[in-house]
Amino acid sequence: MTLPQTAVVIPAYNEAQTVAEVVRVALLLTPEVIVASDGSSDDTAEVARSAGAKVVELSPNAGKGPALYAALKAATGAEYVLMLDADLLGLTPEHLRLLLEPVLSGRLDMSIGIFDGGGLMTDLGNRLTPHLSGQRACRRMWLLQVPGLGEERWPEPAITDALKRSGVKWDYVELPGLAQVMKEEKRGFWKGVGYRSRMYVDLLGYQRRKKKNLKD
Repeated sequence: MTLPQTAVVIPAYNEAQTVAEVVRVALLLTPEVIVASDGSSDDTAEVARSAGAKVVELSPNAGKGPALYAALKAATGAEYVLMLDADLLGLTPEHLRLLLEPVLSGRLDMSIGIFDGGGLMTDLGNRLTPHLSGQRACRRMWLLQVPGLGEERWPEPAITDALKRSGVKWDYVELPGLAQVMKEEKRGFWKGVGYRSRMYVDLLGYQRRKKKNLKD
């Protein structure tokens, strides 16, 4: 099934090992698949382009928020967007359908995907912090208007804040058998732990940055 008004947007940083398969599955849904390579030092951009994606390259590395924003801006023909992480394992067209169907039918304004049975650690992490999921579907223009989306290194808190303030309909959708590569696997255990720790520090600082910006 092809949906001309739907784009898949994939922020990616050093995900050459997994991004091609994510792109391949996304192309089964729509020809508009956009990967934003966020200052990657590996072959992420080349691999994604070879797999059939349109690629936007950012330099230097700026964070997932700026990468997501760049991908959204590039998806000019889309009314709806499907956000995917570039390090997913076990992605199928059915996962995309589960995310999109409640939004396209009007039952939800945003669906947020939650791993279910894909792996112990990724399931656990996703269940503990479901609001940080990178698998989502919604209208493109709504997402573009989220305050601070393009400035936040990790955009999920800004999106969550906008969901609460705008009163739109949203809910979690279970994605059976889907998982992602853990940061400790990709970067080595200690580097992965450090990367994850910095991510959580940045995420926890969202409200502080927001208050500062309001004062300024």
